[in-house]
Amino acid sequence: MASTETRPADVADPTVKTAALEKEINEKVDAIDIDSESIEPELDLYVPLKMDGSIVDHRNPLTIRAVIVGIVLGCLVNASNLYLGLKTGFTFAASMFGAIFGYGIIKICSKTNLPIIGGSFGPQENSIIQAAATGAGGISGIFVAGIPAMYQLGAEVGNPKDDFGAILTITLVCSFFGLFFVTPLRKFFIIQVARELKLLFPTATAVALTIRSMHAGAAGAREALSKLKALGLAFTVALVQRVASYYAVGILYDWHIFTWIFIWSDYTATTAMTIESWGWWFEWTPAFIGSGMLIGMNSALSLFGGAFIAWAIIGPVLVHYGTCVGVQQVDDPQWASWYSYASLSNLGHTTPSPRYWLLWPGVMIMVCTSMAELFVQYKVIGYAGRVIWQKGCANINTLLVKHGKNSNYFASRAAKEVKASETIIEDPASPQDQVSLWMWVTGLIVTIAAAMVIFALQWGMNPGLTILACLLGFMFSFLAIQIGAVTDQTPLTAASKASQLIFGAATKNSGFSIKDAQRVNLVAGGLASGGADVASSLTADFRTGFLLGTPPIKQWYAQGLGTMISIFLAPGMFVLFTSAYPCILDAEAKHCAFAVPSVAAWAAVAQAVTDPAVSIPLTSGIFSIVMGVFCIAQVVFRHFYLVGEREKYREYLPNWGAIALSFVLPNPVFTTAAMFGAIVAWIWRKWKLSSFDLYGYAVAAGFIAGEGLGGVVGAVLQIAGVSGDVLGTSIACPAGYC
Repeated sequence: MASTETRPADVADPTVKTAALEKEINEKVDAIDIDSESIEPELDLYVPLKMDGSIVDHRNPLTIRAVIVGIVLGCLVNASNLYLGLKTGFTFAASMFGAIFGYGIIKICSKTNLPIIGGSFGPQENSIIQAAATGAGGISGIFVAGIPAMYQLGAEVGNPKDDFGAILTITLVCSFFGLFFVTPLRKFFIIQVARELKLLFPTATAVALTIRSMHAGAAGAREALSKLKALGLAFTVALVQRVASYYAVGILYDWHIFTWIFIWSDYTATTAMTIESWGWWFEWTPAFIGSGMLIGMNSALSLFGGAFIAWAIIGPVLVHYGTCVGVQQVDDPQWASWYSYASLSNLGHTTPSPRYWLLWPGVMIMVCTSMAELFVQYKVIGYAGRVIWQKGCANINTLLVKHGKNSNYFASRAAKEVKASETIIEDPASPQDQVSLWMWVTGLIVTIAAAMVIFALQWGMNPGLTILACLLGFMFSFLAIQIGAVTDQTPLTAASKASQLIFGAATKNSGFSIKDAQRVNLVAGGLASGGADVASSLTADFRTGFLLGTPPIKQWYAQGLGTMISIFLAPGMFVLFTSAYPCILDAEAKHCAFAVPSVAAWAAVAQAVTDPAVSIPLTSGIFSIVMGVFCIAQVVFRHFYLVGEREKYREYLPNWGAIALSFVLPNPVFTTAAMFGAIVAWIWRKWKLSSFDLYGYAVAAGFIAGEGLGGVVGAVLQIAGVSGDVLGTSIACPAGYC
């Protein structure tokens, strides 16, 4: 689930009026500070935006100040993502946070006459800030999934602090593999097939429109200041609330209402404790309340509905009939009715928990929905394949001509490529502003060669399996970018689980011990999903730069510099959290501050495909197949039947990607908080749409980043011995645990 954001699923007409932006860009663009009088009557989001005529900036946008500010802001998000990912399985992009906060910082600096710091500030430089922030804020996903799963399974012994060099090198490989191989795909996804595939990139588009509006003269500056104040206030409130809640978690953070009823009944209301056991309490988590404000009511209802189906219907039925069992939380007879139904430990040796049973339909739904969304575009994908082939032939022909050679075969196809390109918009970036062929080719070759050596020496994975992992990463990147560009949901969960299944088959009967096979499975899955994660982020950055007219080479440099920082920061934050909370690496820990849902899911899949003693329950497998077929049918129904006049009914279909996420989460707490946030946003829009448009996204981004940084502060307090479990109170928590 790492690097997965739960957002709406449908985007339609590329040329829309202001009133339709909320629906067409997944309720993301409506959070920008552009009102119906200031925006063009018709806005074509597949060509570069028209900038304000008063903007005159001849500076090179790749400035020292932009890169430094972007990296600093990205580091805050990176640190936040480690906390949020370990706690919930979700991570969040740094682009909007970097764009708004970066604007405020550089705008102040630009008014000075100091060298480097002062000087004019335009939208292109603003896009460099968010590109550097995205690079520095990335690659945290592998540290909330596959890597800690290795320690939980005992496939990797020791601790992350002692293994820092090894986890540093795998971070380096994942980061630069994705950075290099996706670079030549910029033209393909952003220019050549964007309109045909409806690749709108909702978040990246919203970032570009926000940046443009903030630089739109005096009015834009005033609105930008309002956004900045809202973001800063929300960030501060969330940070303070999270840190303070460590010392009174049952009062300021977790509201265990059914536990309170159980206590008030003198410990006799066992029904209330049963409801509590299934995870139905409320958590005042700013991050997921903020997330709910962004995702829209359809996705929020789908998340909550999926959680209700999983944890109020299917789960209790499975336990009632003995198919699954729960585990008592504490040995105290007074709390004998308090159970956990989310355990993924000791698989294959005991009756599984409902969470393990639900994991497989969740994964199946994600994979089937993502693949179906891709294949219903078979006509365009066929066209895209021909374009890629023609482009490749043209490049080969150019190289042959440069060396005085000739090939009629490649020359004829190069001519066809020129003819085909006439139907596509012209790339606004000049040849000197493009990333040179030798840069990404050399980098990609070196990275793959380094991966083969590193994985063989440090992780026991032979070069053939490393190449397979790279190929899967490349394939899944196509899937992740295409689906994410349309739905704003990057299906890295589906990609990672699919890679684990493939590697389970690849390592079967290969002589690996169970632990070695599990280590290879998790490392390979991490390489595939990590590369796809970075590739998706860079492509989204290219989309923002395309709309704002930023030279691609400048963005590439900015994200590369940010990525170099994240290579060291993400492993360092992982060491910090695992040192403060060793239970993160202990699969048997009952009461840990971090639920590590992604870690447990990765570990469970690795066991299922490598350990003969661990199998998928038959009933779960049958249900998974049925749900997979049903989800494919809905995609086909939506794509081929709900068209034309019937297209308006698409918004009433459930978002099965969101439902699947609810199936793989350990409890419904986060979906409940997201539902609350979506209701707040809905009421806010109904009350005053212009106010939400101005402040909504900024407040949500501040909530997300603020709680994440509060988690980092909590880890430092834990190591210092002054944390809430030492100096705080556990009042209002079940059996003293929250």
